[in-house]
Amino acid sequence: MTTTHPRTSELQRAQTRMGYLFVLPSTLLYLTFVLAPVLVTVVLAFSHFDPLLGSRWVGFENFTRFFTDRRSLQIFWNTLRFALFAVTFNVSVGLVLAVALNRAMPGWLLYFFRLSFFLPVIIATAFVAVVWSYFYGDDLGVINYFLRLVGLPNVRWLTDSKNAMTSIIIMDVWKNTGFFMVIFIAALQGVPANILEAAEMDGTPPWRRFLRITLPWISPVVFFCIVYASIGALQVFESIVILTQGGPGDATRSLSILIVEEGFGSYEIGYAAAISVVMTVIILIITAIQQLASRRLVQQ
Repeated sequence: MTTTHPRTSELQRAQTRMGYLFVLPSTLLYLTFVLAPVLVTVVLAFSHFDPLLGSRWVGFENFTRFFTDRRSLQIFWNTLRFALFAVTFNVSVGLVLAVALNRAMPGWLLYFFRLSFFLPVIIATAFVAVVWSYFYGDDLGVINYFLRLVGLPNVRWLTDSKNAMTSIIIMDVWKNTGFFMVIFIAALQGVPANILEAAEMDGTPPWRRFLRITLPWISPVVFFCIVYASIGALQVFESIVILTQGGPGDATRSLSILIVEEGFGSYEIGYAAAISVVMTVIILIITAIQQLASRRLVQQ
């Protein structure tokens, strides 16, 4: 039977107190700027808040309004549609680029391509959207200029409801696909070379090696990228505000934009809080579905 020396016990308690002191500042910041706003938002979602007259409890009225309003449902669909295509193309194009650049080539050429595709990631979304607004201009846009050179008519990239969302998705993929490319390159470099060499010696074609060996090996990274991209895409805001302001009409308006407009434009703070709660729940549900799917599809 062992006994703890009193001085050792006192030292452990002192170290524990010191540990709590080091954690205390970050804990207070988290409680003040993360947890408290979340709780306040949830409470406001069930109330009608007036900056001058105060608030009154309305129960599920704000949520009922959201799910019965055709405009809000259209915006909800816009957000899901953007997320679906943005995530699909960001992850798939990033994986294709990673596979293309994960091969033997001169070092300067390899770093040139990697830097070229990754550079848009480090540029602020607002600046990228401003630049692409000049590309998408109807009359003076760069893309339409080259279309006219080859005898093709102008395309209303941002002012036609049929093209606006597609244009925003193209810009989003151009900006963000380099991020996923870098992650996939790191994952591909972790695939055991001896397994790939053995499959190659057995005469396995490249596409089969990728589907049977490489893709299962990096499947955890693929699902991480899908979850990460989904969370970001469902909160899209800056690019749409700068390029189309949610228009034409509501063709490109997202839930994040609707929250800002209702909360700070119409001062419907309770309704805006309810939309925030709905969007958070949607993100949690989609993430949970992806996690459940990963348990069956991801090779551990």
